[in-house]
Amino acid sequence: MILDALVQFCQMTVVLLLAPLLAGYVRKVKAHLLGRRGPPLLQPYRDLLRLLRKEVVLAHSASWVFRIAPYLVFAATWVAAALVPTFATGLLFSYAADMIAIVALLGSARFMLALAGLDVGTSFGGIGSSREMMIASLAEPAMLLVVFTVALLAGSTQLSSIAAFMQGPAVGLRVSLALALVALVMVAIAENARIPVDNPATHLELTMVHEAMILEYSGRHLAVIELASFVKLLLYVSIIACVFLPWGIAASGQGFAAYLAALAVYVGKLAAGGLLLAVFETAIAKMRVFRVSDFLGAALMLGLLATLLLFVSRVT
Repeated sequence: MILDALVQFCQMTVVLLLAPLLAGYVRKVKAHLLGRRGPPLLQPYRDLLRLLRKEVVLAHSASWVFRIAPYLVFAATWVAAALVPTFATGLLFSYAADMIAIVALLGSARFMLALAGLDVGTSFGGIGSSREMMIASLAEPAMLLVVFTVALLAGSTQLSSIAAFMQGPAVGLRVSLALALVALVMVAIAENARIPVDNPATHLELTMVHEAMILEYSGRHLAVIELASFVKLLLYVSIIACVFLPWGIAASGQGFAAYLAALAVYVGKLAAGGLLLAVFETAIAKMRVFRVSDFLGAALMLGLLATLLLFVSRVT
């Protein structure tokens, strides 16, 4: 019991500490692919510390919603990321590591951020919030269809049970799982405001979504929001690794050596995911905002096809 609690606390700490490193790694790889030197690997940590030291500037029209939104967004995102089995399963809070609960936490964080964007009353905040809700209206159903596909196969929406089932010999090669994986990757790209849906490195008012909602934030408020975005990126990579690549995850009670080896495997999965993301973003161009609905509509259809294929195969 004590060992499980310590490992659970370690998992919560690991996702928080590795999130900025993953973002810095993706930036570094993209810079190398483009033939540039790029920022240092630890630059996200320096940016967060710099923002924490700066003074908070609040608009006169900002209410209490604008002040507490960053902390609520970060709390919901961190709890969702901490629930995902990264290097160990069957821990103290594994009963709460449910995919539907994680989707609900992410939806709550998105709602608070959109509400904060509308609170100040600027045009950019309104544009970003409306675009974020448009993306959410397609991304969340696609995510839920992926959850239903995996749940029909594994018989549970609990991530520890799903990871244990995916490691077994009964899974095999399934078209439905391949469709669900592609749909989940598309949802992850849209939810994290990555290319081709959004470009986190620009502030163009005609294209930005996430940046438009946080333009009025500064100081520690902006630092908390940036950290939440880093954690969210790591969260989706962790979900993909846990559901579709669960090999290397240690089970509860295997001992310190097994946990340490599983942690090394998890870091390798994060490195591979960051590399693939950097290569994808370098090879593809930013799409128009009005094409985002087509992109997420394709993810929704892939999730629906995956669910139908698996349901028909089980019935027949």
